[in-house]
Amino acid sequence: MRTNSPKRSLFGTGFALSRLQQTQTHTQGVTQINIKTDRNTNSDQLPIDLNDLLSAVQTLPEQYRQELERPLNRVVDYTRRRRRILNLIQEALSQLRMDMKYLMFDLEATRRERDSYKNASED
Repeated sequence: MRTNSPKRSLFGTGFALSRLQQTQTHTQGVTQINIKTDRNTNSDQLPIDLNDLLSAVQTLPEQYRQELERPLNRVVDYTRRRRRILNLIQEALSQLRMDMKYLMFDLEATRRERDSYKNASED
């Protein structure tokens, strides 16, 4: 179980990583994945080369497949985690862009109000 969590902030990857940690449950050790069912349900999330590698490993004899299963599972896990982090970062950037638009709108409205009050006080 992780004890250190990244500092939660609006900017940077800390926010995205904290969101990722909220959606995951962490266990000690390597989580084993059944390649057959995992490949069928989430093949659209994995790169084509990795799907090809998964297919090639499935055709290997049992002894070789068992040797490669654990490292291949880690690669699949890391690839999915990296994809989730990238998606979270993209969402955070989109939100930041939207927030900036609202702030610019608010700034312009505040300037217009200031100018109108300034003109009213001069009259």
